Amino acid sequence: MKQIRVGMIGAGGISHIHAKHLLQLKNVIITAVVDPLAQNRRELIGKHNLREVLEFNDYKEMLEKVALDAVVICSPHTWHFVQAKDCLNACCHVLVEKPLTCSSEEAKKLMELAERKNKILQVSYQRHFQPEFLFIKNCIENGTIGRLTSINASLYQDWKQLTEHTWRQNPSLSGGGMLMDSGSHIIDVILWSTGLEPEEVKTNISLRECEVEINSFTTIKFTDGTIGSLNIVGDAPCWYESYVFCGESGAIFYNTGQITVRQYGKEPMIPNIPEPTTNPDKNFIDTILGHKPDDMKGEVALKVIQFTESVYRAGNYLIERIGEKK
Repeated sequence: MKQIRVGMIGAGGISHIHAKHLLQLKNVIITAVVDPLAQNRRELIGKHNLREVLEFNDYKEMLEKVALDAVVICSPHTWHFVQAKDCLNACCHVLVEKPLTCSSEEAKKLMELAERKNKILQVSYQRHFQPEFLFIKNCIENGTIGRLTSINASLYQDWKQLTEHTWRQNPSLSGGGMLMDSGSHIIDVILWSTGLEPEEVKTNISLRECEVEINSFTTIKFTDGTIGSLNIVGDAPCWYESYVFCGESGAIFYNTGQITVRQYGKEPMIPNIPEPTTNPDKNFIDTILGHKPDDMKGEVALKVIQFTESVYRAGNYLIERIGEKK
């Protein structure tokens, strides 16, 4: 069985989830870990018992000295573009934590480079592999609730408190605030599950005395006439995620993991959701090995970035803040 040699750039919190998933795969070996902080590297190596793994504080040194097949990037957002570009140029497949980049221009360049190099470039949007969101997508595609007429998506999180004094509230590293970070997942769900194309957005943004935006309330008009709203709140006391997909013959209600389907004249239906069987890391490796088609290409992430940019523009959120001009 072919062994995929993986290097990890960034050894912070999210890297532990990727390491756990990768180590569950028999055909993967984590060969190197990169992080400018030795403590982060040691915690990742120690927690996951990464024997004989090589440590680096500079990813370029790793690319020069270590034979790799793939790289997982878990670094601050504004570093994604350069790091992914260098990894692709080093002939590595690349899985990037969301967002892929902080601008659509950068995302397009990476997509073109990955195609030229014939390498896999994917972004880690885990909801694509969660059965509850696959159920929602299938219901919409199968016409269970008829043609969509409206969408409401909301995410509440204590993001402001959790990210205080971290790189996520530094615009030169994060590229934006709650919308660019956790909100990216919610935007992805809306666009991926429905296949709709946004035509117009209007928004109000609040920084809440921070350097990046914390709250944003956005209304959306899609090209087919469907209307929607996206509420991203980063100073709430807890995580609360909800969606309502309303169609001409019914609606799907999602409330922090629980789904109810309502159709006119019928009793409410609460589906039995199976356990997940895959995740972004397994999908990435399966794609590299040719076990499945590449259905997480950069186009998925590009649409999220383009939508995020449109919200920032509509909210008069200074482009300099989100790092689009470098």
